[in-house]
Amino acid sequence: MKLASFSFLLFLFSWAGHVHALNEWEKLNQKTESLYQQGNYPAAVEAALQALQIAEQTLTPDHADLATSLNSLGMLYSAQGRYGQAEPLLTRALGIFEKSAGEESPEMAATLNNLGALHKNQGQYAKAETFYKRGLDIDEKALGPEHPDVAISLNNLAQLYQAQQKYANAEPLLQRAMGIMEKTLGPEHPSTIMIMNNLALLHGAQKQYDQAEPLFKRVFVVSKKTLGPDHPYVALSLNNLAGIYKDQGKYPYAEPLFKRALIISEKSLGPDHPSVATGLENLAQLYREIGHAKKAEPLDKRAAEIRAMKR
Repeated sequence: MKLASFSFLLFLFSWAGHVHALNEWEKLNQKTESLYQQGNYPAAVEAALQALQIAEQTLTPDHADLATSLNSLGMLYSAQGRYGQAEPLLTRALGIFEKSAGEESPEMAATLNNLGALHKNQGQYAKAETFYKRGLDIDEKALGPEHPDVAISLNNLAQLYQAQQKYANAEPLLQRAMGIMEKTLGPEHPSTIMIMNNLALLHGAQKQYDQAEPLFKRVFVVSKKTLGPDHPYVALSLNNLAGIYKDQGKYPYAEPLFKRALIISEKSLGPDHPSVATGLENLAQLYREIGHAKKAEPLDKRAAEIRAMKR
């Protein structure tokens, strides 16, 4: 069964904007992030495309704000599983930031993190580790060891290790990230809760259910409260809580949560998103375990069709 972790994708913002075109660009940038936070990825992509068009028309090819637009659109494509479209945008942004902001800048670190997530989600773990480690090193030097962006970099690297079942490598990174987030942003901040989810996943993967279940419950409650009931992260938290119940044989508790998570994912991400395939696969596996193989077949078929799509 596939449980869902939270890796952070990072938006960037301009510190300039003295002409009308850039003022409009800044508004679109803010709109893009707001829509992303709401889980409305298609509308966020539309706003990001408009912002990129303005940047391309009004800025020089090596301007940092152009790189910011490239990063935002690339990040959104990556979040939608459109990796082939995302990578060239993020790579171009990285090259511009290297020249305009410097090799050790937070902008470089953010784009490196987004490239790390892109490669991790495609199973390219060696490439992802290189990007994540470089981003973490830059963040610690540029921002200091207790900055929230350092916690994000720690979390993302930990998720890479969890994906490879390197739990001993992942846990100290998550514990440090949690400590930073609780201290700087508070215990109910969405970023704190997302890292808590990942710590719960680590416990669950090691069958430490008594430690994982209360953490997953808290993640669901706070995510719903802070992000809204139809956000993709709420679907992920429901999926993870259902997974813990299934693994303990508590099938009547697991089934409705899996179904609810699937509905939210389809609504917020679209019917062909990889997270929808994950939800279908998890529900199908539950049905097989309780002897309902016929219910599982159409779910597996649809999941396979989604997985086969070119991104």
